[in-house]
Amino acid sequence: MGMQRGSLVQALSLGLALAGFSVMATVSAAEYNFAVEPTYTPERAREVYEPLIKYLDNATGQTFKLVVARNYAFYWNDIRNRKDLHFVFDEAHFTDFRIQRFGYEPLAKSSVPSSYSLLTQDDVAEGNVQAFVARSLVTMPAPNLGFALLLEYFPNPMQQPDLRSLATSWRDTVEIVFAGEADAAMVPTWLSNEYPNLIPVIKTREFPGAAVSASAEVPAEVKAAVKEALLRLHEDPALFEALNELGMPQFVDATAAEYKGSEQMLKNFYGYNKRAEAPR
Repeated sequence: MGMQRGSLVQALSLGLALAGFSVMATVSAAEYNFAVEPTYTPERAREVYEPLIKYLDNATGQTFKLVVARNYAFYWNDIRNRKDLHFVFDEAHFTDFRIQRFGYEPLAKSSVPSSYSLLTQDDVAEGNVQAFVARSLVTMPAPNLGFALLLEYFPNPMQQPDLRSLATSWRDTVEIVFAGEADAAMVPTWLSNEYPNLIPVIKTREFPGAAVSASAEVPAEVKAAVKEALLRLHEDPALFEALNELGMPQFVDATAAEYKGSEQMLKNFYGYNKRAEAPR
């Protein structure tokens, strides 16, 4: 009887140990969604971000799934209503919105501050943005940061440009100008440096660089592993092209404090004032 009882205890202990191992395995190796701003078509976004996703897989031992919204309308809706976006890479106003509303934690940011420039082929005086009232300007759709910043220059609804937002990428906006289908394009300043034949009319104020943030649902050890991997990403020569495409040489440390207040850029867009519960 004693032997049987001992065997039973050993069996239960083994079962609990195995169960515990299974739980630990689940915690140490899980799948996480990684969402990015829709500044590319979904097909092109996968080409651009796939090297980063594979790098994080290998560097952390986790599995990451790239999530690309169809456009900014879907992306803005996802920000406010999805709970399964474990990691996100987006601009300062979205980063701060996630921090303030849903407790996201910024892990690492682009070392290049975010600002935007209005580029044109026309020979207009530098800084003369009012010359574009009633003329066609193109940028990525609202509530992209470039779109929001452009609106700051035209506060009077009776004196605004013909603002077009049908571009599917930042480079697409420039091509629209070259094709004569718009008079100017609002693009990230880092991209404007690649087009010296276009004339910069204005350069906006700066924000902290686009950041990778983590949901409060992500375990601390996974956040730490992702952060460490991002801060060392530039050391991998295979990732140079991906970083260059994103307009940044490397990731650096990010804190919530430096993004505070950036969410105010969203205040004029539908959904900002709705104090929703935590996303489903």
